[in-house]
Amino acid sequence: MQRRDFIYLGGGAIAWPALAQDRGKKPVRMGFLSNYSATAGKQLVGCFTNALGRLGWVEGQNLSIEYRWANSVAENYPRFAAELVSLNLDIIAVNSTPASQAMRRATSPTDGVPVVFMSVSDPVASGIVQSIPRPGANITGFSNFFPANSAKLLEIIGTIVPKLSRIVVLRDAENDGKALDTKEIQEGGRAVGVAVLDGGARNAENIKKRFSDMEKERPGALIVLVDGITLSNRELILGLAAQLKIPAIYQVRDFVDSGGLISYGLNFCQHFSQAATYVDKILRGAKPSDLPVELPTKFELVINLKTAKTLGLEIPPTLLALADEVIE
Repeated sequence: MQRRDFIYLGGGAIAWPALAQDRGKKPVRMGFLSNYSATAGKQLVGCFTNALGRLGWVEGQNLSIEYRWANSVAENYPRFAAELVSLNLDIIAVNSTPASQAMRRATSPTDGVPVVFMSVSDPVASGIVQSIPRPGANITGFSNFFPANSAKLLEIIGTIVPKLSRIVVLRDAENDGKALDTKEIQEGGRAVGVAVLDGGARNAENIKKRFSDMEKERPGALIVLVDGITLSNRELILGLAAQLKIPAIYQVRDFVDSGGLISYGLNFCQHFSQAATYVDKILRGAKPSDLPVELPTKFELVINLKTAKTLGLEIPPTLLALADEVIE
């Protein structure tokens, strides 16, 4: 499978003297604030740290990392952000919209610790940066920019499910980025006459309740957005979707690799790995405000034909031809 790399837009680099002078004299101290649990986020954060290692920053040698796992609990974000800032770290990495918003509020835009984010849906609309080309403060990073592409999920599942009239979106109910995604899907639904129901959830019990509701309402399909809640409950969601025999499309291929029907979205391991390049640039003297927010240029489509057969669905040849990978 071939994938295009992210486009780098350039930008000036102004040295941060403290980091430039200290490099090589003592290990870099970095913080990482994640919306995932330690278990759910282990693989993706591993993609990030492995990429740092390839760039010369090896955890346990010239790099130490303070991890904070918010587990999608709202009150954890400001608490953990404040904890990391109080440690006087050299740099902080963060993933997800709510975690990045908390770090934005916890740090000083002018002289605060540099911050690199990843997997943020829309950093401008979420108030994290001033603009894509000019972040304007101590924070920059990599956006998944899902709101601009979320309606595509509806379009794709609509080619598989005939006469689709109602669909449910399963997501973290308190994640602003996922709210933006859902709004985009709802607008896309109105344009084609499909009712889009917001299935916000905060835990496993909420997810079970959403599927119980779906069993009664019988929507034609399900869209599962990627966030700390859905990823932490991946096996539960896949099991309930199979039990209900409801066609589902996901934002990440992890679900399809584990038996889900179809996914359209970023390769998240690659996305996390790319964020390491900005950490490297900043540690070598670049200023965050001069590093434009990077947007994805490639979304991958993965289809599980075995699951399609189980559901009695025929995947159109035109969609198969567009797939980056087909699991048989």
